[in-house]
Amino acid sequence: MNRFQDIQDKLAEAELDAILLIDTHNRRFATGFSSSDGAAVVTKDDAWFLTDSRYIEAASQAIQGAEIVQVGGGTRYSELIAGIVKKNGVKRLGFEDGIMTYRDYQRYADALPAKLVPAGSVMEELRLRKTPEEAARLKKAQEITDRAFAAVLPIISPRMTELELTAELIYHMMKNGGEKASFDPIVVSGENSSKPHGVPGGRLLEGFVTMDFGCIYEGYCSDMTRTVSVGPVTEEMRTVYETVLTAQRAGIAAAKAGITGDVIDGAARKIITDAGYGDYFGHSFGHSVGLECHDGAGAAPGQTRPLPLGAVISAEPGIYLPGRFGVRIEDVIILTEHGAENITKSPKELIVL
Repeated sequence: MNRFQDIQDKLAEAELDAILLIDTHNRRFATGFSSSDGAAVVTKDDAWFLTDSRYIEAASQAIQGAEIVQVGGGTRYSELIAGIVKKNGVKRLGFEDGIMTYRDYQRYADALPAKLVPAGSVMEELRLRKTPEEAARLKKAQEITDRAFAAVLPIISPRMTELELTAELIYHMMKNGGEKASFDPIVVSGENSSKPHGVPGGRLLEGFVTMDFGCIYEGYCSDMTRTVSVGPVTEEMRTVYETVLTAQRAGIAAAKAGITGDVIDGAARKIITDAGYGDYFGHSFGHSVGLECHDGAGAAPGQTRPLPLGAVISAEPGIYLPGRFGVRIEDVIILTEHGAENITKSPKELIVL
């Protein structure tokens, strides 16, 4: 699955003759092919994918709609791209301004007979709106994550450490078809659960246990958080948990295509603030999910751009009481014309083990 035509359709709107893609995920989005090294050039009529000898055979077999060019033998990417630019009369060449390093920018600016124009927003907008094929891969990745959660629930115990539970989650995601974890899992318990991005360690599980994890399936990410309790909960723990769950449901209820991210975030944030925990919800309601776990604009304060039909975002409010405990509940939703489709199926009512 390549997206050359979608990119080409955007070039005129962005007043570009072509776009240069060097980012790993943007290259995969454009070509449907994954590689650690390469570059793509897309003009209004044609496309090229450049890579070295490690990938040239696989790229030639996998990529359709683009000319495959081998780099090596003393020839640099910039030299070959300069030839493409010159031959096709490219005067305004878009580049990934939020990704390209200053050193790369200087090298390309010196080598190419074209003006480099910031164009990261072109790819951001395209990647934000998921196709049915992309949505299917995201759903499969989420299904694998749900299965992993179901598999570990029966074995969670006070005799298990945070790191051991982390290993079990990764194992069960891979066993059920995941390619790899989409990020380093966050598994924290007891006092550690008050750290939204705490690091798993040798601590034995106790109190609230927060598990934030996901996998990659055919290039697309899942992301899910569940908080369970190992041992009995206090009245305050239950109150915090129910507040987070109510806030999450309020944010999901507010979500649909055409709504701005700050409105979605605000619906959830109001619940937490009204309950007296506003100072303990420091991050946003959610982020876009796709080829990257954090794939672009989502639902956050100050995010005033309407989210498009097909956007996929996380729904993950949390409350974190420093030195005591924290709760986060996260699903992934797809924005539709009339609301949001929740593709995360794991139970989220409070589970006490």
